[in-house]
Amino acid sequence: MPKQKTHSGAKKRFKITGSGKIEKQHSNLRHNFEGKPTRRTRRLAQDALVSGADTKVIKKLLGK
Repeated sequence: MPKQKTHSGAKKRFKITGSGKIEKQHSNLRHNFEGKPTRRTRRLAQDALVSGADTKVIKKLLGK
């Protein structure tokens, strides 16, 4: 059987932590910062954990 290739889009967007959880970046952090409070932009700059329902699919895309 051939090897399973890693999904190119997924490897750019997700990162697996040491404990096996998957991190992603928040959306809404590209433009229009004048209309967003500074507190919100600081919160969006932090990485978020992917929900448990999506974890299985993403790990398959990453080849894990």
